[in-house]
Amino acid sequence: MTDSDYIDSYYRDTLANQDLFLSPDGDCEVEVCVVGGGLAGLTAARELVQLGKSVALLEAKRIGWGASGRNGGFVSDGYAEGILALEKRLGFGHAKALFDLSCMGTDYVRRAIRDLNPPGVPVQAGWLRVLRHEDEEDLRHRTERMNEAYGAAYTFWPKEKVRHRLRSERYFQGMNDTRAFHIQPLNYARALAHDVVAKGGQVFEAAEARSLARDGKGWSVVLTKGQKIRCRAVLLCGSAYMKALYPKLERAVLPVATYVAVSEPMREALAAAIQYSGCISDARRAGDYYRLVDGGDRLLWGGRMTTRRSDPARLASMLKRDIGTVFPQLGDFKLVRAWSGLMGYCIHKMPILGELEPGLWAATATGGHGLNTTATIGVLAAEGIVGRGDRHRLFQPFGAQWGGGPIGRTGAQLTYWKLQIQDWWEESKGRGS
Repeated sequence: MTDSDYIDSYYRDTLANQDLFLSPDGDCEVEVCVVGGGLAGLTAARELVQLGKSVALLEAKRIGWGASGRNGGFVSDGYAEGILALEKRLGFGHAKALFDLSCMGTDYVRRAIRDLNPPGVPVQAGWLRVLRHEDEEDLRHRTERMNEAYGAAYTFWPKEKVRHRLRSERYFQGMNDTRAFHIQPLNYARALAHDVVAKGGQVFEAAEARSLARDGKGWSVVLTKGQKIRCRAVLLCGSAYMKALYPKLERAVLPVATYVAVSEPMREALAAAIQYSGCISDARRAGDYYRLVDGGDRLLWGGRMTTRRSDPARLASMLKRDIGTVFPQLGDFKLVRAWSGLMGYCIHKMPILGELEPGLWAATATGGHGLNTTATIGVLAAEGIVGRGDRHRLFQPFGAQWGGGPIGRTGAQLTYWKLQIQDWWEESKGRGS
């Protein structure tokens, strides 16, 4: 495997095609250059082309090589920061507008899959978020508040119903979201890339942007081999993988790793333990998330967070232990793939979206948000670049705030350990319920 190939993962194993997008063989000139071939950049490029702009998208590795092709595949309304927390900070009107935009992102992904009908992107409905400690009153209140004030489609599940569908003594109450769904994200990303090309845009792989500079009234982006892309506007979507291109933005994005694994086929054991076909996560501050794939034959499980860039020595064993604490009845089984994804997070727990300088835009830092947010900020960035709307301004309170550099990564790790302790304490109080 070369450095630019897809990592060993379930998503690589289930790729619908292996088509390559060539790297540029010389200089070119376009109206917009998009840096980063993840879902935010691909969505923006697709929308820009549909709005009549000439576009070149640059990806240093392969389309969807980073977090966009390694995540859990969840698509649901909302952000990493809770809407009710946003309401306290921004007021109801602003929070409601942001929530509506998140719903637009969910609808965009669903509609794109319907219109493109890409191979290898089955859509499975539902998302169940469960508590690992007793807190019926608070969860019921939050469910009712989100439905009544924000128009959400959430249903409160009592403990008995949760444990009937998920056979685990670790779980208590839950909240079911019927608008959410899960997909194979790498095949979806590649479908978007093919659609950009079909609509007249240019998509380049193995095309790493190494420098960025003003060029007359526009910008120039220089690649590793010296090729130059001249453009009127640049959109930065590199997230945690962007290096030395625009330091102010890069310093605001904390690279945080999360881990994912997929099991061997074990349909009968899974059917006895998990009787829910949607995506599932627990409501801990640093919780597990999982879903059944291959029609219920396999379990795809993700969890844990760390600021370390290298994988733990025994990653599969670590995740297997996590699964066993929730579903001990699964017994001994094999995880056939285990991998990490480097997500881009911000200390404000919202994405970065907006114009950094005249003609220089960012749509990035979607770690922990779900795939809907990549669509939301991609669409809004395209609107802003062509001057067709200013909805991106709703994200102005969440700018490129310095994340603290190495100190910030250390602080993030310490915060994560603190959250784990808080989760453990809440769970310990609920044991025996």
